[in-house]
Amino acid sequence: MSARYIFITGGVVSSLGKGLASAALGALLQARGYKVRLRKLDPYLNVDPGTMSPYQHGECFVTDDGAETDLDLGHYERFTGVPARQSDNVTTGRIYSDVIAKERRGDYLGGTVQVIPHVTDAIREFVLSDVTDEDFVLCEIGGTVGDIEGLPFLEAIRQLGNELGRGRACYVHCTLLPYIGAAGELKTKPTQHSVKELLSVGIQPDILLCRAEREIPQSEKRKIALFCNVKESRVIPALDVDTIYAVPLTYHREGLDVEVLRYFDLMEDGKEEDIDLSRWTDITRSVRAPEGEVTIAVVGKYTVLLDAYKSLAEALVHGGIANNVRVKLNWVESEIFERDDPVPYLENVHGILVPGGFGERGAEGKIAACRFARERNIPYFGICFGMQMAVIEAARNLAGIENASSTEFGPTKEPVVGLLTEWKRGNRVETRNVDDDMGGTMRLGAYPCVIEDGSHVHRIYGERHIQERHRHRYEVNVGYREKLESTGLKFTGMSPDGVLPEIVEREDHPWFVGVQFHPELKSKPFAPHPLFAGFIEAAVKISRLV
Repeated sequence: MSARYIFITGGVVSSLGKGLASAALGALLQARGYKVRLRKLDPYLNVDPGTMSPYQHGECFVTDDGAETDLDLGHYERFTGVPARQSDNVTTGRIYSDVIAKERRGDYLGGTVQVIPHVTDAIREFVLSDVTDEDFVLCEIGGTVGDIEGLPFLEAIRQLGNELGRGRACYVHCTLLPYIGAAGELKTKPTQHSVKELLSVGIQPDILLCRAEREIPQSEKRKIALFCNVKESRVIPALDVDTIYAVPLTYHREGLDVEVLRYFDLMEDGKEEDIDLSRWTDITRSVRAPEGEVTIAVVGKYTVLLDAYKSLAEALVHGGIANNVRVKLNWVESEIFERDDPVPYLENVHGILVPGGFGERGAEGKIAACRFARERNIPYFGICFGMQMAVIEAARNLAGIENASSTEFGPTKEPVVGLLTEWKRGNRVETRNVDDDMGGTMRLGAYPCVIEDGSHVHRIYGERHIQERHRHRYEVNVGYREKLESTGLKFTGMSPDGVLPEIVEREDHPWFVGVQFHPELKSKPFAPHPLFAGFIEAAVKISRLV
């Protein structure tokens, strides 16, 4: 049977939760036994978010096959467990790059290249490509209806609706019902105008997801249905919840999955509750009724915008779920420690995590946090840049290499961390140099790692051969291994060829682990990553000692 397509759009304002809505709907369809695939169409001109500052667009989520993608793909994976791929995220920049490349090759046979049909055809081709036996493909359109840059995508999905036919395409529109306190009312006009904007490009929404901070009266649902030309049962409230993992449960309670399946004539009468949501009830119960609490300090450089660490924050929550505790996060700007003593900020926490990042700003503060965790025996977890700073801290303060640094910060006589210029990916050798383009030139995607038998991390994983996702240009210099290991910092995970350090740990510390990869990208609420589960377990032990 051919796949059915669900297109999710948004109107009025951004940040309505289209990504979460897509992920939650995918989870609900999965719970009814359907196979799903989720995709994101982004209207910006960057080829991918890889060169964007996290302040601009939040975190850059990385897939196994090395795609740098929108953070919503992280939601998709966390809610469905379906690994995202290169073919699941596309931008205007990538579409235009492909179209222009074809024009330069002469593929259009001398014709005038236009937005319609050439750009819209490329978008349609992307939406329909790389689909095998999926029952549903959910495509989220980034931005809001009315944005100039989003028009080609809306036109493309309008054309697809005609091409696929009513039985294979459904339009779900997310909109806002603001509450005006002075009037004491939820207002439907923004939703009406948003639907009108969507109608102006030829798309009639089939289902409305109405974001509101309080219950929507039935009279308002009837009004919306009347003015927006949808069935009343398909005006679905999207109310605020205390945890994102309650979203599938609330959407099911409001009938979203039932209405989607009725639209496609797949819902038999009496089968509305034929669904297993125990996974989500168990997760929300654990989040809402934990047996304890631990405090973790996240010492980063993008803490002004927490979406920069979205997957990291969720992975820490998953570690709490694994240990049945609430994880309270203290976000600390690393630059503070370059002028202030870290003691007032860190002395009462049960664990310290230093995440990834780029550039010299805040690096000395991260090194100070590493030292504090090492000297005070506080559980420490360094990820990517956080591992590199832990290695530099040990080199400076324990191995006597006073000028230990990273070439990322400029020329140095002691390049304990240096630019990665050559590495293996399967049977292929990849090379980079300092003058290469910035976009897409890092070590990206899943790479194998061999863990030392009997090490602490070996006990955590329960296996010696693992695959984890990477996103970095610089590596710890294996030439310093002997000096560093003499300080108690052991290299317990290496690339299969023994050239690239992947994991370091301290044998003289309760829990001190640094990893070059990004384990947060593979953590899920129903399958917490073992490193995060182990880190929070260590924090729980510390919390019971103080």
